[in-house]
Amino acid sequence: MTDNLTDGAAAAAPAAGPELNLQNVYVKDASFEAPSGPNLAVAEWNPQFGMSMNTTANMVGPDAHEVVLTITLEAKIADKVAYLVEVKQAGLFIARGYLEADLRRIIGAYVPSVIFPYARQTISDLIMKGGFPPFLLPPVNFDVMLEQSMAQAAANAPAPSAFN
Repeated sequence: MTDNLTDGAAAAAPAAGPELNLQNVYVKDASFEAPSGPNLAVAEWNPQFGMSMNTTANMVGPDAHEVVLTITLEAKIADKVAYLVEVKQAGLFIARGYLEADLRRIIGAYVPSVIFPYARQTISDLIMKGGFPPFLLPPVNFDVMLEQSMAQAAANAPAPSAFN
């Protein structure tokens, strides 16, 4: 006969396995520049936008990683900069029990996708507080960006030499 108390206790024990916990999301740095202010002499607000984005990751303790998503957005009308905004949105998370390849995907795609909505809101708030019409960054597929980055790194890697 089986002891129900023992079986119940074993079922309630957490399974050992990979663990990912988000500890904090925060603005690490932000800047907003509007050289002419919101009073550009234009008949119609129709700027050209340029955007760049990258991520960096640092170990800040045992199993603790800081991932920083940097987004720079520039709005230009003709040759004049209407505004330039840069936000470094960061996340601190704990990751345990992952294989290196899985951790690379978590750091390079999953965590940036978690941080992105916060950066999007911060950028939108800065633009509106600068007196400009609202702007929301378009959605980003961080999985595709990671794949492209890994493919580019592989293409730029030196070919192995038969003489080594």
